[in-house]
Amino acid sequence: MTDSNGPGTLLFWIDQWTPATAVRWEVPMATAESPVPGFRRAPDRRPRVVLLDVFDTMVRLDTLRGRFVDVGRPEHESELFIARAMRDGIALAMAGPPGRFVPLVREVLRATTGHKLSEEALDHVLEGFRSLPPHPDVEFALVTLAKAKIPVYAFAYGGDRGAAAALDRAGLRTYLRGTVSSDELRAFRPAAEAYLLACQQVHAEPDRVAMVTAHTWDVHGAIRAGLVGGLATRLEGGVPRTIEAPHVYADSVDEVVDRLLALPA
Repeated sequence: MTDSNGPGTLLFWIDQWTPATAVRWEVPMATAESPVPGFRRAPDRRPRVVLLDVFDTMVRLDTLRGRFVDVGRPEHESELFIARAMRDGIALAMAGPPGRFVPLVREVLRATTGHKLSEEALDHVLEGFRSLPPHPDVEFALVTLAKAKIPVYAFAYGGDRGAAAALDRAGLRTYLRGTVSSDELRAFRPAAEAYLLACQQVHAEPDRVAMVTAHTWDVHGAIRAGLVGGLATRLEGGVPRTIEAPHVYADSVDEVVDRLLALPA
């Protein structure tokens, strides 16, 4: 249970029962309202550069299900695999060191499938990342940004070559100024370092860079790092109360971009 202990603080009570007695531990639990040293929210301003998340924002991950079926695994393991990969990436962002994302994903896939797949079968599933189809709203968003003369960079997990191959096949790379990858930065989102290093790479101040994503944890991390946050809610269905409020949000990526461009210059 929780109890109040002053402004912006919650106490999380843990009851540990033993045969003789009960011991109650009092552990501070952070909240979205808790102040973080050095955190300054970016003002609501039209961005000069846009970082666009790749997987499940630009391209669809649900088509990986067929790859699982191809190697004799149930298709629902695809969702579990993606969730575990994101979990481990976030854990490494917090605890370090980040290392390279592709080897991490391979080991997550091996564990998720019960260590029953051959190396060739693992390769077959992972090759699916290079041929993911685009979400239909993304090209509209990219065309709008191109007309507004705002450069867009894909912000990807893994290496930039793998992301570039996926975006080439999806027909989206032609709209991009470039690709920023976690392997190149040696940092995983949602650690603030990842977003700030990306801003350095695109030569823009964080408060003039917008992170557009379909992941609530991602937009939260970007905002806490001082970027402008744009959330497409089509993946998760809404904005949870536990994250920093996005500067703009809408169901689709193109609507998010329209709202970013409508912000004051």
